[in-house]
Amino acid sequence: MSRLFNIYRVLALVVGVLLVVGAVGSCLKYGLSDGGALDRLGEDLTFVWIVHGWIYMVYVVVAFVLTQRAGWAIPRFLLMMVAGLVPGLIFWVERKVARQLRDEHPELASA
Repeated sequence: MSRLFNIYRVLALVVGVLLVVGAVGSCLKYGLSDGGALDRLGEDLTFVWIVHGWIYMVYVVVAFVLTQRAGWAIPRFLLMMVAGLVPGLIFWVERKVARQLRDEHPELASA
């Protein structure tokens, strides 16, 4: 079962990084509309949102399966979902989920 836990952790990290990069890219694209190099960089980073969306869908499925196996309530699952949509939040939530899973269900988080 630790494989599911490891997949969750990797997906959380990837989703978090893509979310931060996408947010920075959007700020550059829409915040700097002067046609400069940073504006073009923001435009070039638009594809990150597509990649984030696809990986986020996989993250949702893995997080759902993990919460079901742990027997956690829906609010915890919803927190995990919102974390994938707010830049930076997913890193804190992933650490919290990992700690709680290790404390409550060590068999699911064993290495």
